[in-house]
Amino acid sequence: MYIYDSAQKTKREFIPQIQGKATLYVCGPTVYDDAHLGHAKSALVFDLLVRVLKANGYDVTYARNITDIDDKIIKKAIEKQQDIKEITDFYTEAFHKEMALLGVQRPDIEPKATQSLNAMFELIDNLIKKGHAYKTKSGDVYFDTSSDAKYLSLSKRVQDDDEKQNRVKNSDEKKNQSDFALWKHTDDGTVSFESPFGKGRPGWHIECSAMIEKHLAQKDTKYAIDIHGGGADLLFPHHENEAAQTRCGTNHAIANYWMHNGFVNIDGQKMSKSLGNSFFLKDALREYDGEVLRYYLLGAHYRSNFNFNTQDLEISKKRLDKIYRLKKRLFGVAPSDTKTDFEEKLLESLSDDMNISLALSLIDEMISNTNEILDTKGKHKILKKESASNLLYIEKILGFGVKNPYEYFQYGIDEDTKQKIENLIRQRDEAKRNKDFELSDKIRDEILTYKVNIMDTPHGTFWEKT
Repeated sequence: MYIYDSAQKTKREFIPQIQGKATLYVCGPTVYDDAHLGHAKSALVFDLLVRVLKANGYDVTYARNITDIDDKIIKKAIEKQQDIKEITDFYTEAFHKEMALLGVQRPDIEPKATQSLNAMFELIDNLIKKGHAYKTKSGDVYFDTSSDAKYLSLSKRVQDDDEKQNRVKNSDEKKNQSDFALWKHTDDGTVSFESPFGKGRPGWHIECSAMIEKHLAQKDTKYAIDIHGGGADLLFPHHENEAAQTRCGTNHAIANYWMHNGFVNIDGQKMSKSLGNSFFLKDALREYDGEVLRYYLLGAHYRSNFNFNTQDLEISKKRLDKIYRLKKRLFGVAPSDTKTDFEEKLLESLSDDMNISLALSLIDEMISNTNEILDTKGKHKILKKESASNLLYIEKILGFGVKNPYEYFQYGIDEDTKQKIENLIRQRDEAKRNKDFELSDKIRDEILTYKVNIMDTPHGTFWEKT
């Protein structure tokens, strides 16, 4: 298996520190607002990575954190006149529900910042003792970037870069303006925690380093974890600062491999709250089935910037429809007991730095060839069983085709109407059993007024939108 390492800027063979096991940590959401398409893209990318790792036989431990203490959260709580926990619990639950609709599997570990304070205290204390951090007169604790000879080696930045460092506040008490806060003293009546360094709250960057040490790091290993992931916007300064903290405060580097997914653009423009074009995931889910969004957002290679537009989304939906039409055609067919050539080729493509374009082309080719043979040769038991197996493998490794195919084609019909149609189908079935074909036909005509098709199959009567 090969993945592109953002730090070394090259594709590398994945060799975990412990044979057969893989550890992955991904920076999760700061829960002060609804998830946007950028959150969805990152979650989907690393959900796919976990699936591919497992398909290659690795025992994966996957952690994705929740940042539940942050200045933005505090600001939101003040605006809403709510408790911090009310805010974070609400948006955490919403995030989980929306990820589930996209088919994103929950990580094995989901640590919260507020539950990891002792781990942060320990790491900050180590950094102070080793001369890599200092406390100011006002009570803040900063990481001394000049003490780390490898600082900026991850992002390949230079110290006098003109671009402002996100979340790095200027202060006259800093030794260097690039120094970043590990602990922020607070005495303004807002949220604060008792610590060995005084009352305050953690800096953003220290959270992930501490959580990795607490939940994933192996003792006496060269790296705390195998893979560290997140959005491309986190490479600097967040991941750069994480790497520095762990390198200087522990006996190992933070990660052997770094993976970053590209930005999401809206109609060609980078998605940004400051630009007012953030597309909330909940809005997209009102218009489209979660699996359609999954297929679309995974449809471009994870490292490329993704341009979201409704025209491409509709094209993507038609490709997903083809999977479900074949699934409907093979409904009730038992899968093959042996691994197919298609399954091996699909895994091979995704094991090459998650080459999604090749994977989707293999799927399109398999569907086209299967339909052509079934159209021309009629019954073909072996092909049907192999194709059913292929569809199950696509479902397992890519998360496409997980629904009942008939229910998939019902999307867009409200629950009340669905219930009415189901009741009419039951009445029609009863009429047919009683050989009252005149009533059966009358009920069928009433069902058709809902602009649906009905299909009588050996497995029962199904319906879908026309």
